[in-house]
Amino acid sequence: MSSSSWKPANSSAGSVAGAKVRLVCMDLSSTYRSLVRKYFPNARIVADRFHVIRLMNHHFLACWRDLDPAGSKNRGLLSLMRRHRHNLKPEQLARLMNYLAAQPVLELIYRFKQRLCYLLLKKHRSRKQCQPIAARFLKAVQQLRESGLAQLAALGETLYTWRNEIGLMWRFTRNNSMTEGFHTKMELINRQAYGFRNFKNYRMRVKVLCA
Repeated sequence: MSSSSWKPANSSAGSVAGAKVRLVCMDLSSTYRSLVRKYFPNARIVADRFHVIRLMNHHFLACWRDLDPAGSKNRGLLSLMRRHRHNLKPEQLARLMNYLAAQPVLELIYRFKQRLCYLLLKKHRSRKQCQPIAARFLKAVQQLRESGLAQLAALGETLYTWRNEIGLMWRFTRNNSMTEGFHTKMELINRQAYGFRNFKNYRMRVKVLCA
């Protein structure tokens, strides 16, 4: 089912129920954000932390491939680059730092990415506590947009577009793990049936097996 064809099963009931929704957590999809704003007008939209961090890693690794194509193909280094620094063992960190020492530009980008990740991992902050964090975040986003590197600039534009939804992550701890779980279950149902020609049958099967 495409997002463009999505609509509530019962429009009148959906509008009443939708007005009661206060918080929606989602990945960084502009299409679905528009749907949420239309059908859940009173809801605050919170960016899902996992997807924000994953997006950052995607652009960072793509930038690494541009700067050092040979090094980025090393599976061992790739594994180390993907992780948060605090999750690395001493010997792993030493190996990574040894590599980055020979790549000064990449080292600066790596340290910048780690600082930004730590900023995004903050939780349970009050409105007042969010203010300095937001200032640091917006400064980092501006630096990305002005970096002159295509992948980092693209990341900066995306983060800026979603700055309000990302900012709410510091106040609210909601995530869309349940939605992701249902999505995985729905994919499994579809594969086991070798696909569905009739969407109503598929919808009924999902309701029964995911209830």
